[in-house]
Amino acid sequence: MKLNCHCGAVEAEINATVNELAKIVRCNCSICKRKNATMGMVKNEDFKVTKGEDKLTLYKYHTKVANHYFCKECGIYTHHNPRSAPTMTGFNMGCVDEVKVEDLKEIAFFDGLNHPMDQEK
Repeated sequence: MKLNCHCGAVEAEINATVNELAKIVRCNCSICKRKNATMGMVKNEDFKVTKGEDKLTLYKYHTKVANHYFCKECGIYTHHNPRSAPTMTGFNMGCVDEVKVEDLKEIAFFDGLNHPMDQEK
């Protein structure tokens, strides 16, 4: 699959089909709630930025462990590396032209609002 941001400055190759994704997820953490994206998950080695790496900006917050990437030109969230699964890359399914997000059936819910790494011990 091929991912591209809105303006086309950033492109990536995903070495998986929709049926081969580790999972498709929505999350309610503070950033996911605001970006409102449906995210596919693949192993890091199955996601490669092929164009516009210099057009990406990195956003980190709270624990500064997760990496969230956005296009500097159009502002679209393209992908991230979650703190709960650093060997995985989550990507914006809305940036994959061949995917109709509204037709996806099995979307898991991740309760990022109550993430175990945020709970007091």
